[in-house]
Amino acid sequence: MNSPEIQILLTKLISLTNEREVAVLELSLAQTLFDLIAPLNVDAHKSVSIYHVKDLVKLEFTEVVLGKEPNGPEPLADLKLRLASCFSSGEVFSCEQSHGHTLALYPLNNSTGSTSAIIAIEASVVPHEAILMLLKIFQNFTCLINDNERDALTNLLNRKTFEAKINKVLSAMYQATKRKDDKSEALHYLAVFDIDFFKKVNDEYGHLIGDEVLLLFAQLMTQTFRDTDLLFRFGGEEFIGVFECTSHVDIDNVLERFRRVISHFEFPQVGKVTVSIGYTAISAYDASNHVIDRADLALYYAKNNGRNRICNYEQLVADGSLLDNKKEGHVELF
Repeated sequence: MNSPEIQILLTKLISLTNEREVAVLELSLAQTLFDLIAPLNVDAHKSVSIYHVKDLVKLEFTEVVLGKEPNGPEPLADLKLRLASCFSSGEVFSCEQSHGHTLALYPLNNSTGSTSAIIAIEASVVPHEAILMLLKIFQNFTCLINDNERDALTNLLNRKTFEAKINKVLSAMYQATKRKDDKSEALHYLAVFDIDFFKKVNDEYGHLIGDEVLLLFAQLMTQTFRDTDLLFRFGGEEFIGVFECTSHVDIDNVLERFRRVISHFEFPQVGKVTVSIGYTAISAYDASNHVIDRADLALYYAKNNGRNRICNYEQLVADGSLLDNKKEGHVELF
């Protein structure tokens, strides 16, 4: 047990399991593999499709390069197709390249069994069994993270996780303004979603059918919005989304697209349901409770003025429909 190799391995595993965010954990795994195996190259590929698409060939990928042979050959010309196939099948892919090295693609599965990222390894010899064991450790640990921060019914982020996530967004915005980073021009919004007349669904069809509506609603959220958007089940039939957009028009279009998706969807047994949405812009100097309060007031206005609509807090204040009193406390809708 005192061999240097085992000590190095244990040190790497301690570092790996010290992470608490899946996205960071994926990169930590790639770095661990690179340090342990010493291959020519290790990349972590993630899908960055603008909206969820079924045709995986259309997926675009980011690539985090952790090591590269200085004058090495270029990767396969059809690497994107290989990645798409790996995402779709969830199976390991390996092939010999013309220069004698092996390229292996390993899908990283999240707790739901779907592929969240792909580790691409280029090496003269790929230790397949050792890599699979590390991937198993990764998957077991992501399951623990998922159980802690995900809602059990919908698999969206839970209310417990919200504070940490929104504070991370606010901190990044604040740091960007201090650096006068180009990204400081990006606009962030928080939206509160509430299923209209959901209490009636539970009363007429029972809580099992109500849970099915919540589950399908959450699935439609993940299919409609981007992978980078933060989606939470905040409690009951209330959901929250945190979005980064280029303009006020952009967020309007994003939310209106989702409103139409819900209104056209046929929920089993229940039929049609609608959603009311209130949203507000996020400032780098905001407090998380103030942001929710503003979005809640916009949602409350939507509920009291026809439902099945989207209301923006800032626009309501500009129109004189709401007073800019930044009222604190959660708004009870029923």
